[in-house]
Amino acid sequence: MAKRIAIVGAGVSGLTCGVAFVERGYPTTIFAKGVGQQTTSGVAAAVWFPYDAEPAEKVIPWALRTFDALVDLARVPESGVSMIETRQFLRSNEIEIPDWAIPLGAQPLPVVIPSEVEGSRCAGFKVSPRDPSTPPAYAGSAQHDHCFASGFSLRVPLMDTTIYLDYLTARFRKAGGEIHANVHFKKLEDIDRKFDLVINCAGIGARELVHDADLEPHRGQVAIVPKIEGLSCAVVCDDAPLMYAIPRANDCVFGGTNDVSDNLAADPATTQRIVGECSRVLNIDNPRVLAERVGLRPFRRSGVRLERDRLADGRTVIHNYGHGGAGFTLSWGCAREVLEAATS
Repeated sequence: MAKRIAIVGAGVSGLTCGVAFVERGYPTTIFAKGVGQQTTSGVAAAVWFPYDAEPAEKVIPWALRTFDALVDLARVPESGVSMIETRQFLRSNEIEIPDWAIPLGAQPLPVVIPSEVEGSRCAGFKVSPRDPSTPPAYAGSAQHDHCFASGFSLRVPLMDTTIYLDYLTARFRKAGGEIHANVHFKKLEDIDRKFDLVINCAGIGARELVHDADLEPHRGQVAIVPKIEGLSCAVVCDDAPLMYAIPRANDCVFGGTNDVSDNLAADPATTQRIVGECSRVLNIDNPRVLAERVGLRPFRRSGVRLERDRLADGRTVIHNYGHGGAGFTLSWGCAREVLEAATS
């Protein structure tokens, strides 16, 4: 096992790998341009779900391993991790409950005819306004001319990024890890030779760092709005237009987009569309927007890269990037495989 570890990247993948190594006694240093909430990870809604990452035969085991780790962290109040019901919908076609979700307790949501729900043309699913634990309604307004056709519910971990990333950073530092921010490497060989092992968690930055043409930026724009009264579960619809409403401790994340683009500037028209669609689905008036944020999901066409390699100077590098929209969902599973690869 290498004695000194250098990690490139301080998003959720880099921080989680850092914790995995430093808590096992290895001197570990993270180098990054930005840390935690300054990274793409800080933009994520961060509800557990294996989204926009390949290949499934590797992604699902990593995701399930992370699920177990996050369930444990949900018992740690300061972690910012909690368990939440997520409701996955499609507007067209029958949604298929994934095989891996069934042992976790996934349940189909009952379809009703829209006219059966008073005051709604497009309920899609029966949501009783008399149940205080139910979100405002997933009905849409009278002007909403399409409905959810099918869906399922699943209880999963939610990582409030405004808390969780700081928790990981503090945990890493408390165990003796060091973080050097505002650092940019042109190539991995530029890392000080005193580090025996390099771990590449550079996300979309790996395109230039290791010249990986398979990486493409899947642009995600979100709007942060005040907490929505009565919204106690996450609502996600994957078919066009993509929408999700994720309630957090102090606010709510409305999304979103998943376009191939490098543009990090928030588009006001896109924000308006996101807020309008989420509000229609939740059957509420458009809330005020507290912030607009954009991140670039590091999707890799040939699949997540988690493998051992060798640098030109002979040192070992372990690549851990290309997680697409599932960085949080795969974080602990991938970190533990990186640790196993380093110690084998």
